[in-house]
Amino acid sequence: MSPLDLTAPQVYLRNCWYVACLSREVGRQPKAVRLLEEAIVLYRREDGSPVALEDACPHRKLPLSMGRLMGDAIECGYHGLTFDGCGRCIAAPTQERIPHGARVRSYPVQERYGLLWIWMGESEKAAQHPVIDIEHHDSPDWHLTTGDSLRCNCHYLWLVDNLLDPSHVAWVHRGTFAAAGTEDTPLQIHADDSSVVCSRWMYSRPPPAFYAPLVQFSGPADRLQHYEVRLPSMAINRSIFAPAGMGGPQVPQDPLVYRMVSYNFLTPVDADTTLYFWLQHRNTDPNNDALTERIAAGAKAAFEEDRLILEAVHQGMKHQRTPHIGLLLDAGAARFRKALAERIRAEDIQPDAHTP
Repeated sequence: MSPLDLTAPQVYLRNCWYVACLSREVGRQPKAVRLLEEAIVLYRREDGSPVALEDACPHRKLPLSMGRLMGDAIECGYHGLTFDGCGRCIAAPTQERIPHGARVRSYPVQERYGLLWIWMGESEKAAQHPVIDIEHHDSPDWHLTTGDSLRCNCHYLWLVDNLLDPSHVAWVHRGTFAAAGTEDTPLQIHADDSSVVCSRWMYSRPPPAFYAPLVQFSGPADRLQHYEVRLPSMAINRSIFAPAGMGGPQVPQDPLVYRMVSYNFLTPVDADTTLYFWLQHRNTDPNNDALTERIAAGAKAAFEEDRLILEAVHQGMKHQRTPHIGLLLDAGAARFRKALAERIRAEDIQPDAHTP
């Protein structure tokens, strides 16, 4: 199915924003992370602004995360070479002059929606590409969660495939998202050079267990499943529930229509590991903290169900002894992988492009 070799070292799109971690996880202690097979240290300056540097002193490659912060700079724990937030060496205590080449790569970073975003490609291009815009994120009538995360021991493209597969909910999420129609209603697929959408309306069906307490009406519902993935690996799942007869492509902006949007951000660590971040956004009960906690707990439980399945898929596909087959429901994932492969080939970032 895939035009990408999942074992190849360059199966990542780099000129784009990825989530490095939750904003609350970065403070005045150096934090080591590994993203797209690169070691990075994160910390905050004294004014609170974030810094991301290559996590390797240029002398003997000791991780800078094993050192300490000195004001807005970070000091190597081996011989005291000190680097500012732009990666320049500003102190070399053991000698009179700072050595030529004593610098580390710095990465553009920014914070939005309670997430710390990092640009993994050519730094000069970062300003040309804004972080994803979440519609209604500042509306008082909507609620946006503070975010959560999982570490998944599988390749990020298995997670992408899953997020373009509405059908899996009928078997993986039997007690939460599954309901009549999720197993056999035909899908519509729309694609361009940067995203794929798999969607379907299911009419006059009982809401699934997860959503039944959340919708603002009783009785059967018209339901939209909208599974969208944008390059590099950002998924937007839109769920709409309208009273039976109100749903469909022209569903009205009505107070009875319940809308839930799940934003899913996948950051590859390496070929066997992925960081999975998400936000939930709903158009009701913006100040109901108890409801928010219940939704968050239900979503995390469902994502744990996905994690167990996909970690097993990763191992099964990595060590397969017999050929695997494709199904018609793989069509959306195949189109996304093709678009991703084409964009990666066009990018063709060489190692020298990462040096400051």
